[in-house]
Amino acid sequence: MSSFRSPSLTAWLKVATLTATSILGASAAATPRAAACLDVWTPITAKDYNAAINPGWNLGNTLDAIPDEGSWNNPAVVQATFDDVKKAGFNSVRIPGKTNENTFQMEGARLTVQVTYTHHFTGSSPDWTINSTWLQRVSKVVDMALSSGLYVITNVHHDSWEWADVSASGANLTMIEEKFYRTWVQIGQTLACKSPKLALEPINEPPANTAADGAELNKLNELFLKALAESGGQNAARVVTLAGGSMDSIKTSEWFKLPTGNYKAKQYLALQYHYYSPYDFIFQAWGKTIWGSDADKATLEADIANIRGNFTDLPLVIGEAEAGMLLEPAARRKYIDFFARTAKKYDTSLIVWDNGDGYLDRSTHTWRDPQLLDILKNAVKGVSNSLSDSTTDGSATSQSSSAYIFHKVGAAVTDQVVKFLLNGNTVKSIRATDGTVLSSSKDYSVSGGDVTVKSAFLSKYLSATAAPGSKTNLTVSFSAGADATVEVVQWDVPVLGSTTSKAQAGSDLIIPITWKGLYKLAAVKMLRNDGVYLFDDWTQYLGPLQQARGTYSGQWDRDGASVKLMAATVAQVISGGVTTTFTFEFYPRVPGNSVNYTLTV
Repeated sequence: MSSFRSPSLTAWLKVATLTATSILGASAAATPRAAACLDVWTPITAKDYNAAINPGWNLGNTLDAIPDEGSWNNPAVVQATFDDVKKAGFNSVRIPGKTNENTFQMEGARLTVQVTYTHHFTGSSPDWTINSTWLQRVSKVVDMALSSGLYVITNVHHDSWEWADVSASGANLTMIEEKFYRTWVQIGQTLACKSPKLALEPINEPPANTAADGAELNKLNELFLKALAESGGQNAARVVTLAGGSMDSIKTSEWFKLPTGNYKAKQYLALQYHYYSPYDFIFQAWGKTIWGSDADKATLEADIANIRGNFTDLPLVIGEAEAGMLLEPAARRKYIDFFARTAKKYDTSLIVWDNGDGYLDRSTHTWRDPQLLDILKNAVKGVSNSLSDSTTDGSATSQSSSAYIFHKVGAAVTDQVVKFLLNGNTVKSIRATDGTVLSSSKDYSVSGGDVTVKSAFLSKYLSATAAPGSKTNLTVSFSAGADATVEVVQWDVPVLGSTTSKAQAGSDLIIPITWKGLYKLAAVKMLRNDGVYLFDDWTQYLGPLQQARGTYSGQWDRDGASVKLMAATVAQVISGGVTTTFTFEFYPRVPGNSVNYTLTV
């Protein structure tokens, strides 16, 4: 790559072969002021950029929080957050954003910044002026991430549904195009001279339901490139990750077309899509807590291969993907390992979503599942990870997991077999939380991928009368790849503070609970007393662990010392007019580890 010096205004205007009038109409025909940069700047091709950013991390539910930066249970952004991400081995950060506030605060080390544009327009058509103070704050947040040595992608985020929804009934496409173009002219001018490690993304998950919507989004991509070209600085040679319909892989494959205008050389163009599939597993819907069958893997690979097959010569970025912390950890780790390897196989970079409840606890600067982090980093590098095995059969009536050794209160302590998918590795050593190294002859034995932990060792932590709870973690090291953590848990059936009440409309039903083992709710079965499923009667065709189960967050939740039935669930009981039994199911997900709650009408 050769050095690149910022071009003159005349050169920038030569880049734009379509006039503003031809795309936007006369109201936007005035030539934007082009920024000029003084420093020598070496551009990066999209192909090299794509390789360099893998893996990446999303600063989710922070700058996109409503009404301000701290509203969605995350601390405000500080430099240390980006430093933590870089130190952990991530190479890039994607900064999504949304807010309703027009102000900025600096309170000691606390920086409050807003990063979507909907509520920051101080002017209307045709200029759509954005608050200049706010644009400079966006610039400073980008600088924070760049100063940590990270590659950065920033975008226009929730504007996609607040004013730029081309799929909405009666959408004013003329207004959307004009406002979108002017938005990116101003962002482009603000960020024009930033490091080539900054890439730009036109808009997050733009809605699209028809081929006509897809064609309009292609036009917005064209306007995005035109705006950047005319905004000056280094933007003509800056990497961009264009967006297809909803950033869905299927819609993108069907409707996305490369821009035809001569605003940016193809070598600086990449395409971004998002992947949250299978829905029931990712979002803990309908009792889905297992993953990893051959069919599961084949479906995931087919999806990624399909979009790669449609765009064989274009760098691809999966800008968001995740499987949440509430999922059973062995299944989650298998999913992330296979996902990262498959994306790498198809030359696609991966930026994991983190809403603050995921990878990083930003307040304590700790990673909630260090093993998952190591799995991701090794998978991207092509290093084989050994993984805890777990149930993959959707017809199973119980679920096993080698992420745990479970021991029931009242039972005698016995040898426990922990199964691993070695993937070509061998067991090297095992140590407990306190640093004790287990003896391979006295404390455990190995046969293939089966590790038998002896009862004599487990009796240090477990007994028939030990109090329920997590007792220790065993860290299993292998000849290569990430360590595997096995949590030793004494468990009993949790106890609800009450077991029945009459349905009252208008609010969530909060039920106190005494946890007796893991603070983790696996699923909730919702069955009316007349045998009718409260929701989704089609789940009768799923496996025994999914039939009649509700969906996390929308229909049930857990909160500290309580479990919840959401207001919509209570309303459904009232609407049906039939007493309903809710079966709360816990881990280990075995017969008997559940409690019932009856809601009468």
